[in-house]
Amino acid sequence: MYEKQFSETSYGFRPNRGCHNALKKCQEYANQGYWYVIDMDLEKFFDTVNQSMLMEILSRTIEDNRVLSLIQKFLNAGIMNKGMFIKSKQGVPQGGPISPLLANIMLNELDQELEKWGYRFVRYCDDLMIFTKSKRAAQRQYKRVIKFIEGKLKLKVNKDKTNISKLVQVKYLGYSFYRIKGKC
Repeated sequence: MYEKQFSETSYGFRPNRGCHNALKKCQEYANQGYWYVIDMDLEKFFDTVNQSMLMEILSRTIEDNRVLSLIQKFLNAGIMNKGMFIKSKQGVPQGGPISPLLANIMLNELDQELEKWGYRFVRYCDDLMIFTKSKRAAQRQYKRVIKFIEGKLKLKVNKDKTNISKLVQVKYLGYSFYRIKGKC
């Protein structure tokens, strides 16, 4: 139902779209001259997903109110922490069977916006890299993307862990990139 809505540059928790596919796409962008990146970190993503926003997004595709009700109950189920029950008012339970899918559905809103703007990006769950040809372009895109994430999606960007740099200066999904004779 949702798979066909997801971006081609969205990886992670999707069939045949693992981290090596994401890294290959990064390499492709670099070899097209996109050597500057915004390595973006969403602060405590799973814990801070706005449940009302997520339910609104889900209701655009899911028409069966019983399914929506089950998802809402899953989100509100709460957690046990050191023997204490904590009711959840926000976030998606980490480790829950449908949590990765819900994360991709939520962040698909970002993917669609980035595509509309013509940005080149790779997203693996909540790990996002946006590719540009210059540092200046990266700085412009950074401001626009943060405004969308924090304003529209009501998520928080961890500005301390978000960097604008050359691709060879970052690690993505645990891998480093190298430039040899102009190629990645």
